[in-house]
Amino acid sequence: MKQEITFSRLTGIAPEKIASHMSDARVGEHMPLLTSEWDGAAVSRFVATKEERWEKDGLGHWAILCDGAYVGWGGFQKEGDEWDFGLVLKPGAFGLGTRILRKALEFAVADKRIPFVTFLLPPSRKNLGALERVGARFVEEVEYEGAKFLKYRLETE
Repeated sequence: MKQEITFSRLTGIAPEKIASHMSDARVGEHMPLLTSEWDGAAVSRFVATKEERWEKDGLGHWAILCDGAYVGWGGFQKEGDEWDFGLVLKPGAFGLGTRILRKALEFAVADKRIPFVTFLLPPSRKNLGALERVGARFVEEVEYEGAKFLKYRLETE
């Protein structure tokens, strides 16, 4: 039976679920910007920041659900003139990444505000086959908030 992937707002997720997710060492392995503890206050700031993006840009990060259960967060965030896609899954949901990416890209293709999507991945990520299979191409290495990332781009038009 195929699992149903849905997107909802982060405000609908219990803060302790997000804190537990972001406190898992396996999540932090590929997140060079994840440098502080995740407690209730950190979750409140995070959700408020993501909600501000929704207010400002009309789009932002979602809570990602599989059969109604929280499995992570991700979505589109405006970075200058570009829409960047990020995805942070709970370790038990790592295998859902490609399905979630494809569903999110269907959304991007249908949204005329998004002529292309960028992806910033830390150099520690070695398995980039899913990005290449959907048509993303390496652009350059960039620095973001003091950390190095590999930048990919996917045309959606």
